[in-house]
Amino acid sequence: MEVLIILGVLFLALLVVVPLIERSNMRISSETASKVARWIWPLIMISLVIQLIYMMAR
Repeated sequence: MEVLIILGVLFLALLVVVPLIERSNMRISSETASKVARWIWPLIMISLVIQLIYMMAR
């Protein structure tokens, strides 16, 4: 039941946040986007390794 509540809250947050972002006219340059994209995969891999270590320690 708690999972459904969390999913409902996240869905409502998306319904509020997405229109606000669309109205803000905030634009990201391609240079900034490439700098951010360079860090995404390493951070995902680090988080997966941490989760594996955590699961093995349990």
